[in-house]
Amino acid sequence: MPGHGLLALAVLAPVLGLCISILVFQGLTGVPPMSSNATEAVDVITLLRQAALAEGAVIYELGSGWGSLAVALAQAFPQAKVRGIEISPFPYWVSRLRGRGVANLSLRRRNYFDCDLSDAQAVTCYLMIRSMPRLAALLDRMLEPGTPVVTLSFWFRDREVAASRASSGLLGATALYYWPAPKTAARLAPDSGHR
Repeated sequence: MPGHGLLALAVLAPVLGLCISILVFQGLTGVPPMSSNATEAVDVITLLRQAALAEGAVIYELGSGWGSLAVALAQAFPQAKVRGIEISPFPYWVSRLRGRGVANLSLRRRNYFDCDLSDAQAVTCYLMIRSMPRLAALLDRMLEPGTPVVTLSFWFRDREVAASRASSGLLGATALYYWPAPKTAARLAPDSGHR
């Protein structure tokens, strides 16, 4: 019986380590690694198509988590260069596995606040509301005027939305902004799907 205990410990220790890693990085960033579903990815892709990206556009997916949205973007825009950025190690490695063989997808394990996004021709993100003001300031500094930014579920509360899709998944709507999105003093009603 002692061998069974060692085997259980050998399996449990890495799983526990991975869970602790996810929690630590969630604590550091305030954003859990969330995975978008197929409907949410379609909404993001639809809004980016509405933005009429140039062929060969550079699309950043900030906080790319498990890679589902980054892979969907790379497949939907085969001429684009999709760059996913994720700081949490375990979701990053899962996304690397999911993105194997997708030629126009590159993934980096970094904090997107420390990245140069000045070559972005589009930006997507599925973050939490707490990080959105800091992200808006980063985008104000980095992006060329008119760059489309699509947020999934969690919107920039003080910025004017150019278009939205209300059908996104469980958490709410998807929004398209053209950066620098004009600031607005008006707040949306609580039932608007705005998070």
